[in-house]
Order: sequence, then C-alpha cells, then structure tokens
Amino acid sequence: MEDKTPQTAEDDEINLLDYLVVLAKRKKLIISLTLGIPIITGIICLLLTPSYLGETRILPPQQSSSMASMLMSQAAGASVSSLGSLLGVKSPGDMYLGMVKSSRTIADKIIDRFDLMKLYDVDFREDARKKLLEDVMVAVLDPNSGIITIDIEDNDPKRAADMANAYVAELKNLNRGIAITEASQRRLFFEEKAKEAKETLTKAEEDMKQFAEKTGALQIDAQGQAIIQAIAAGKAQVAAKEVEISGLKTFATPNNPDLQKAEEALRAMKAEVRKLEAKGGGAGDDPFIPMGNLPAVGAEYARKMRNLKYNETLYELLSKQFEAARIDEARDATIIQVVDLAVPATKKYKPKTLMWVAIAGVGGFIIAVLTAFFMEWKERASQDPGTKERLDKFKAYAKFRKKTAV
Repeated sequence: MEDKTPQTAEDDEINLLDYLVVLAKRKKLIISLTLGIPIITGIICLLLTPSYLGETRILPPQQSSSMASMLMSQAAGASVSSLGSLLGVKSPGDMYLGMVKSSRTIADKIIDRFDLMKLYDVDFREDARKKLLEDVMVAVLDPNSGIITIDIEDNDPKRAADMANAYVAELKNLNRGIAITEASQRRLFFEEKAKEAKETLTKAEEDMKQFAEKTGALQIDAQGQAIIQAIAAGKAQVAAKEVEISGLKTFATPNNPDLQKAEEALRAMKAEVRKLEAKGGGAGDDPFIPMGNLPAVGAEYARKMRNLKYNETLYELLSKQFEAARIDEARDATIIQVVDLAVPATKKYKPKTLMWVAIAGVGGFIIAVLTAFFMEWKERASQDPGTKERLDKFKAYAKFRKKTAV
C-alpha cells in the first residue's frame, strides 16, 4: 500500500508565497481601501468644526507651618508623598482640585458669565453644568509640583482662554468665603469666642456701673486692688489658654507638639494662680479674692471688680489671638498663585487630522488584507464541490423558517 503521508503534509504546509499571491491578486482592492479610507477620514476632519484649548495653571496654597509640623509628628520617618494618605489628610492641591471639578457654585458662575445655556443649546441648567464639568473642562493635579492645570475646550480660541481664566477668578472668590486652611479655622473659632467674651464684658461693666450707682463710691486699699487684678488677670489667661487648646484639638492629635506645649503652659498658669490666691489669703466660699475684714458691701464690690477685670483681660487676650489668626488667614487663604494665564490658542486642538489619517491608513490596510483573503476563500470554496455543499448546507440551516401546520 502506498504511503501518502508526505504528500498530505506538503499539501497542508503554510506557504508564505501563497499569501503574497493572494495580496498581489487583490492589489487594486488593497490599494483602494488603504488610500481611500484615510482620504475620506481627512476630508471629514477638515469639514468638522475645529476646537481650541484654553489652558491655565495655578499653584494652590500650601499647608501652614503648624499643620505641617503636626503631620510630621504623627508619622516620623514616612515619606512626604505618602504622609497625607497614611493619615487620611488631603493636601491643599487635592481639595482645590475637587473644588474645580465639582463645585456647582463655580460652574453656575461660568454658565451665567458666558451664557453657556444658549451656547450649548440646552433648556436646563443641569444639562449645561454637566456638559461643562464632564465634556468641556478638564482639571488635573501634578503630584510632584502640586500645580493644577485647568483646560477648557471650545470652538472659539478666545472664549476658551477667557473661560479658563474665569475659572481661576471664581475659585479665588469662592476661596475667600470658606475656611480651607488651618488659619481660617482658627480665625472662625477665635472670632466666635471673642464675640462671646465681649458680650460677657459688656454685662460685667453694666453690672459694675449699677452697683456703683446703688451703693456709691467705694475704695479698696492699693494692695487689695493689686491682688484682685493679678488674680483676675491670671484666671483670664488660664481661660484664654483653655480656649486656645480647644481650638488646637479641632485639628490636632494628642501627640501634636504644639498641643502638648500649650497644655504644659496651662498647667504652669494654674499653678501661678493658686500661688496668688494663697498669697492673698483667700479662703471660704470664694478663694478667688482676698476678703480680709471687708464689710459685706466691700466684698460684693471686690467680687464685681474681680469679674470685670477678669472679663477685660480675657477679651483682650482672645482679641489678640483672633487678630493673629486673621493675619495668618490673610497671608495663607488668598495665595492662589497663577503660574500661567490662558491665552488664545493659534493651533486647533481637535480634530487631530494627521493622527486620524494615520490611524485610518493602518486600519484601512488591515481591512483590505482581511477582505482580500475572505474573497479568495470564497472564490475557492465556490470551486470546491465539497466546500460548496457544506456552505449551502450552512446557509440552509442558518435561515429562519416558519413552521407549517401538520
């Protein structure tokens, strides 16, 4: 019996020359598609309305020194880049990027300023806001430099640049009205405490005035007056330090060195007040003042004087802390530095004609080759009785036929 194995292997061998023959046979089709598809793509790109990019870059405020020291104390040895993520604290860049990308207030200001509802041909503000935030505006943060880039895409190069710059202006306006930095938080905290202290001081002054009008003038010896004022001032300093510690605890942890230093100072102040009280010989129900042998009216006068001096000193201390926080806020909160202002682009951003023509050329060639091999297979299949029979059977089974009633 004759062995046909070598002949079968030779017939089944893939020959590169056969592929080249197919490509040469269908060369007109391949050339037509490879050149035609890029030409059509280029024409479409030329007919499309070009869009331009307005790009501006800003540097948001950095962390204040006290906040930075707090973070460093919490994770000694951690890298600066991973410190915020380890502690769950977002950097100023992340916060400002979130404001740019999702602020409804800023988006609405831009919509009204440039009449975007009419420009985008929408009836609802939500649709204009969605198009602006999702399709037109792109904001990214460079983690290395901390610079935020704001890109606006528009058919008018000047409007694109104006909208990008307007975003920065509206971000600055929004930043002035909210507390982002630690200094802003401290300013709000001490502002409220100073307001409460002022109201209490006003009541103490009115109380002292009514008491003096009712009982007449009353003199206390110089030593008693000095001790009253010293103890009142000491108590006020203790109260002011407690307020400061409460403010620190809103953003600091127990391991924060600033907080630990303030608590140590508070303990020293309380010890000094206790010494003053002991020196004054205070005892009984009110060790806060040295009563001695003062008559009842004198004792009441001393209490009211003590209360007045205490509130005066407390208000003065809180006012100083409020002013310091306000100065820090003015220094920190408004420093949104514009690295690059947007200018009208001279080169279109979209469509990228050369890129799309190149992609169309590669895609057209691939489609042409696949089409050539498919046509070659179909031609050979029609000439092979066995393959033609199987193809006809496949077509018959692939058709949907209606069932006939029996």
